[in-house]
Amino acid sequence: MKLEITTLAARPELAGALGEMPDTWPEFVLEDLVGWANFPRIAEEFPEYVLVATDTDGEVVARGYSVPFALDAPGRGRLPSGGWDQELLWAFSDLRRGRTPDTVGAVEITVAGDHLGKGISGRMVEAMRENARALGHRELVAPVRPNAKHLRPDLPMTEYARLTRAEDGLPEDPWLRVHVRAGGVIDSVAPVSMTVSGTLGQWREWTGLPFDTEGPVEVPGALVPVHCSVTHGYAVYAEPNVWVRHRL
Repeated sequence: MKLEITTLAARPELAGALGEMPDTWPEFVLEDLVGWANFPRIAEEFPEYVLVATDTDGEVVARGYSVPFALDAPGRGRLPSGGWDQELLWAFSDLRRGRTPDTVGAVEITVAGDHLGKGISGRMVEAMRENARALGHRELVAPVRPNAKHLRPDLPMTEYARLTRAEDGLPEDPWLRVHVRAGGVIDSVAPVSMTVSGTLGQWREWTGLPFDTEGPVEVPGALVPVHCSVTHGYAVYAEPNVWVRHRL
């Protein structure tokens, strides 16, 4: 499939279509407060780190968001356990302080539903690597949300990330496999990459589940069980992701 992949900085007229393209996030994940507060700012503050793919008709078929941050800043130096949330906080903190970034963090790659299965996600990872390199960075890191992990919510992410296929030794998970094929190396697990908390009423609204049982609750689309406290009237979801490093 022929695609044109460019940055939003180069094609600012596509900002509307980019934002309107449906995503694949479960509804409850959108309630992560760090993401809710910071994700909409990426296109405005870092348009050169936002990728947009269009087909021959000019239709937006995929998007990729990333942010720059200083991994080697004092008190950092290693990929954080806070994963997705932490890289957003670092990026906007560094922007506010005028700190020079040295690393690019992938935030999202989404392919339009009617174009899934065409290899576009892999091309977007390659494009994000090339864009980070072109902007002078030495590394792209990604807090990957393995897209088949929700089928095995009780398996610890540390074990899931090590699962490989017998035929080629590549990761069993499809999205991790795309990153490794593109040159990424699995580094570590970010055990609290995203955190969503809410009242039981909110969780019922987000998921359609009763949330009337004390303890872990399996939620469709969740990578691990949600912890429900009927006694205290709230539930908390701490999502683990897998850090993948792309040396550039």
